Amino acid sequence: MGRVTARRRVIRIRDGVVSARPDTLVAEEPMEIRLNGKPLAITMRTPGDDFALAAGFLVSEGVLESAEEVANIVYCAGATDDGGNTYNVVDVRLAPGVPVPDIALERNVYTTSSCGLCGKASLDAVRTTTRHPVADGPEPLRLEPALLAALPDRLREAQRVFDRTGGLHAAALFSAAGELLDVREDVGRHNAVDKLVGRALQQGLLPLSDVILLVSGRASFELAQKAVMAGIPVLAAVSAPSSLAVDLAAETGLTLIGFLRGASMNVYAGEERVVLDGRR
Repeated sequence: MGRVTARRRVIRIRDGVVSARPDTLVAEEPMEIRLNGKPLAITMRTPGDDFALAAGFLVSEGVLESAEEVANIVYCAGATDDGGNTYNVVDVRLAPGVPVPDIALERNVYTTSSCGLCGKASLDAVRTTTRHPVADGPEPLRLEPALLAALPDRLREAQRVFDRTGGLHAAALFSAAGELLDVREDVGRHNAVDKLVGRALQQGLLPLSDVILLVSGRASFELAQKAVMAGIPVLAAVSAPSSLAVDLAAETGLTLIGFLRGASMNVYAGEERVVLDGRR
């Protein structure tokens, strides 16, 4: 697993018996994202898929639309005083002719592993106009509740690092037929989504207009925004959405599903994509 996990000594108490043993923990390290050499954001993440994470972050910020807009992504040498490379600083170089947005010059965002919006001046600053409007996609998906109900178990089965640490969020993309397309894990739920979106950008798959995004925790405003920015029509979460996530979903045409557990779920917006034959 490399830097994805770390070992630490722990005192374990079980049924009154005390013992010392090593425990496997999820790794958490800061990563600075630079745009054309200038610092843009710092996020606390689980190392791995760092280039995809940086690319996905820039999609969610409205900077990138396609892989052709990226000249290259590299780790920065000289990140330390002695010139070493920590592999914790990533520089995204835009292709010639791609405009550098104001955020590269004026904003310095600190992002924690629990809140991808920390450091934003206001909610208005993140209501970025997407280049992939959900309403402009192909014919709406028509999803059976039984298909949606099966997705959390498929996601859980794919969480390999969670099995070892119990400390990771996960996000996955599923086809309209319920096929698992990709899954990423990270200490930050927003990072897991950015890694998915960044990988899709690198593969030339944006907009993701015919997939379902499933997250293992709650559905916050930022996760709804990331789905909209990538053109994803359906966001499902095993826990609750926030009020702003519901508002954004209603404004943009995103289908938002919360409390997806077993055969139960709540559809908060975009109900036209869910088959509701049993409505009362």
